[in-house]
Amino acid sequence: MAPRTPNRAEQLALLRDGACWDVVIIGGGASGLGAAVDAAARGYRTLLIERLDFASGTSSRSTKLIHGGVRYLRQGNLALVRDALRERANLLQNAPHLVHPLAFIIPAGSQFERLFYGAGLKLYDLLAGSHGMQASTLLDRQQTMNALPGLSQAGVAGGIQYWDGQFDDARLAIALMRSATDLGATCLNYLPASGLLKSRGSVCGVMATDSETGEHFEIPARVVINATGVYADAVRHFDEPDSAPILSPSQGIHLVLDADFLPGQHALMIPKTEDGRVMFAIPWQGKLLLGTTDTERHDLPAEPQPFTEEIDFLLRTAGHFLQRPPQRSDIRSAFAGLRPLLHAKNSASKTASLSREHAVLTSASGLLTVSGGKWTTYRLMAEQVVDRAAQIAKLGSVACRTAQLRLHGWSDSYDATAYGSDAPLIAKLPGHDHRLHPALTLSEAEVRFAVRFEAARTIEDILARRNRSLYLDASAAAECIEPVGRILAEELGLDGIRLAVLVAQAERSARHCLLVDS
Repeated sequence: MAPRTPNRAEQLALLRDGACWDVVIIGGGASGLGAAVDAAARGYRTLLIERLDFASGTSSRSTKLIHGGVRYLRQGNLALVRDALRERANLLQNAPHLVHPLAFIIPAGSQFERLFYGAGLKLYDLLAGSHGMQASTLLDRQQTMNALPGLSQAGVAGGIQYWDGQFDDARLAIALMRSATDLGATCLNYLPASGLLKSRGSVCGVMATDSETGEHFEIPARVVINATGVYADAVRHFDEPDSAPILSPSQGIHLVLDADFLPGQHALMIPKTEDGRVMFAIPWQGKLLLGTTDTERHDLPAEPQPFTEEIDFLLRTAGHFLQRPPQRSDIRSAFAGLRPLLHAKNSASKTASLSREHAVLTSASGLLTVSGGKWTTYRLMAEQVVDRAAQIAKLGSVACRTAQLRLHGWSDSYDATAYGSDAPLIAKLPGHDHRLHPALTLSEAEVRFAVRFEAARTIEDILARRNRSLYLDASAAAECIEPVGRILAEELGLDGIRLAVLVAQAERSARHCLLVDS
């Protein structure tokens, strides 16, 4: 039986007693949730608040890879690659129900390319050391075509196979939230920060407002961590209105196609596109995921939309490598995310060339900001920022224990549903054998589980993040909006007006994923 998850009313009640928290974290994406797990594991009284849903931004819109970063080798950033490969091994060990090995093929147009990329991947193997998966191997032309049925045969002289990790980003975020809660932390979504509390020039807490009721809270804290991703500069302005920006955000999009465009269990890695990036075509939950792009963007919308030129770029590039070039009508879903890239010293730099490293910054008033980085290194980022937080707040020297900490749902066998050890609990809930759509895996029981145990508050929370239906087949997900809404309303006791608002929100998100407004 899974530990009972405190309900929202119980969690909000903790904010009313005025007691001081050791650590308050603003932001419920990968870095914030990782920090909550780390702080709670050290025994600190920990609160995390998120303005929308957990992982509702960038952290649910990645390329679904836990990787060392093959392309970072080209940039010469060996330290980043080495750190990422070590963290990859940690995640494979600590969350095998969510992270698993995946074989990638790089097609080569000549024997020179084959040997060139092969040499680079041998360096990748070397940097992985004891944390490596299977060694990279050179493939001849026939082996390459056999591994990637659907790959265009034109110009293929051979290939290279290497291994990296694949995961479900939003489900890992929920596992982190559950892990933090299991360890005693309080994690609340839909509770946006509206400002910082200060005493004698030092940050001493957070102001926040419940989005559902409008109730305002003043939350005292010994230290505050700003882990808000692309919105980090906005929170820094709460502290220092004139502070210079540290981020140069960029947008990356993904397109989801039917798997028959590239059948099989191998991913395709295109080492150099027309804009100098790499591109992936990856099998993911019965579909094919294409991505990504790198487009400078500073307007920071809550729901970023793919630009037409980004869509065309992915389709055009995929068409050069696939036997059957995909068309816009083949897109089952599309989504965009914003990367919190650290600001370049050279303002003329393209976002594609900016560092994927992270930074931990401390303001004069003691506000901690962790920014940059990527999913693979979330745990390392969390360790470093919590180390700093403990120093600022004089919380005592407690060693980080997350490198070997099994995450919620850990199971010694891979579970395709991604629920791991929670799967038996779902099987006992009403509607466990009632799928809501023939094209989707989502069941009535999973909806109830998402509400009761995973803090789902909206229809979109369920269709986009607790289950990935919206990002896999937006049309089928749209047909589930009303039945999911009815179950949600029953579980939360929602009235008709509130339900209508949530239905409209979910319908709008479905249209975005279907590119109706693009």
